[in-house]
Amino acid sequence: MPTPLARLRDDAARTARLAAPLAAGHLSHGLVGFIDTVVAGHHGTATLASVSVGAALFWLPMLAPMGTLMALPPSVSQLDGGGGRAEIGPLFRQALWLAALLGVLLFGLMTLLPLALGPMGIAPDIAPGATAFLHAIRWGIPGFTLYLAMRYLSDGLHWSMPTMLLGFGGLLLLAPAGYVLTNGLFGLPELGAAGVGIASALMFWLQAIAFAVYLWRARRFADLGLFARWDRPHGDTLRTLLRTGLPIGVTVTMEGGLFAATALLIGRLGEVPAAAHQIALSVASLCFMVPFGLAEATTVRVGHALGRGDREGVRRAAFAGFALALATQAGSALLMLLGHQAIASLYTTDPAVIALAGSLLLYAALFQFPDGIQVVSAGALRGLKDTRVPMWLAALAYWGIGMPVGAGLGLALGWGARGMWLGLSAGLTVAAVLLCRRFLRSSLRIPMQAPGPSGTVTDAA
Repeated sequence: MPTPLARLRDDAARTARLAAPLAAGHLSHGLVGFIDTVVAGHHGTATLASVSVGAALFWLPMLAPMGTLMALPPSVSQLDGGGGRAEIGPLFRQALWLAALLGVLLFGLMTLLPLALGPMGIAPDIAPGATAFLHAIRWGIPGFTLYLAMRYLSDGLHWSMPTMLLGFGGLLLLAPAGYVLTNGLFGLPELGAAGVGIASALMFWLQAIAFAVYLWRARRFADLGLFARWDRPHGDTLRTLLRTGLPIGVTVTMEGGLFAATALLIGRLGEVPAAAHQIALSVASLCFMVPFGLAEATTVRVGHALGRGDREGVRRAAFAGFALALATQAGSALLMLLGHQAIASLYTTDPAVIALAGSLLLYAALFQFPDGIQVVSAGALRGLKDTRVPMWLAALAYWGIGMPVGAGLGLALGWGARGMWLGLSAGLTVAAVLLCRRFLRSSLRIPMQAPGPSGTVTDAA
């Protein structure tokens, strides 16, 4: 009989194999903004400013549908683990309806959002370009949400390679298309910020079409009949997905909103703190892609074990995620501790910005461990379909603790950007403690027999 350490190594290896392509896929999404910024920067300062504002206003609302559709992987993995594969196809077709609805709603939001640029205080010379970017990229939103539904289906069935391949494949299109459309090469009109938005929209749709063709033709999914028939929207199934997914969407948006609000508050302190914050946030965000991938892999493995009625399998899958997160976050923290100044100097030559950004990376190193634990804990809870109470716990941690501490230290006591980053550390640490404790308690309430396709652990006291 294998020892507990041997079982942990085996579980960690399984999670790592599933998580690696997921983390790479998230990294590819992060690089979309990087490529858009580089293309815009080469066109001109005004274009760069417009795309920066437009991208910030685009990606924060997009966290809501991304989180909501995260209800699909645990649902699919539980069906797969519980012998309900025949139900996966109908569930997937309902998820496509939900994705289409979310895409239409976000399209409407991006149509109206430019009206708020003036009241938000955006400079008059930036607003037209930001409006052009948002009005261009909005056409790709339904493609992006449909892509997410297909991606989460594949992830829930322990097959994450398409996520990585299509993610980086899209970048190979985005960079040249964005450059051509932005600068007006080959006889095309020079579109500026709108060109960057059009290229991103094209990439979203091509990724969705490519994923659909893959799912239709791949033998791995042939028995599921994903596109075997046309199903009308089914209210009960959509409501079930929303009951699980909406709290996830709110939670993800609250965490993203904490960092966005921090950026706005630091922006009031001047150009140097704002630039230093952006550099440190860029580095921390790229490092976060690894535990985020681990969290999604943990969701799938926990959901699969729950479908089997395997309580110990649920806990082993989560503990493997925790162990891997601690290991990878140790690497991130060490990188920031030893190379903070060198990393900051890659972004700018301004000595003042380098000095402050380097010091902020030291604060970022402080929250690497709690950040890894909180995101894997949230992923494990999603695998149990336990999302409502974690939403409130996250709200308390991020906005009841993190934001007041950051604003108090950074603004009231005059600690500046460093105080704001201590607030981020406080919020993430509290979230790690609360969410990890929630999982440990919820997982003990799992019945040992198979609960069936609809079996979940939700809102346990």
